[in-house]
Amino acid sequence: QVQLVESGGGLVQAGGSMRLSCAASGRTFSNYFMAWFRQAPGKEREIVSTIGWSGSVTAYTDSVKGRFTISRDNAKNTVYLQMNSLKPEDTAVYYCAAGRGPNNYGYWGQGTQVTVSS
Repeated sequence: QVQLVESGGGLVQAGGSMRLSCAASGRTFSNYFMAWFRQAPGKEREIVSTIGWSGSVTAYTDSVKGRFTISRDNAKNTVYLQMNSLKPEDTAVYYCAAGRGPNNYGYWGQGTQVTVSS
């Protein structure tokens, strides 16, 4: 079992920045691929970014490339999502997820709300 707790959400103006954190506990954090997903009202959940076990491999959905940065600190069992140049369309509940591979996430956090005002 892996427990995930997100933090760092809130309200920010368009063009602003925010950093989300996801603290993991339970199993060896470095054994898990990590990802951030988001779900906006009335929309399906979408994957935002992923990061490999060591942090050297990352990927982003097109809409956040160049604005968001995912990172992880395996010593602190934490994954981060730095979000810059935020847009109102980034408004969503952001979820942290952990899995054994990039396409299989079996553990989820409770989500944190990010609201970007125009």
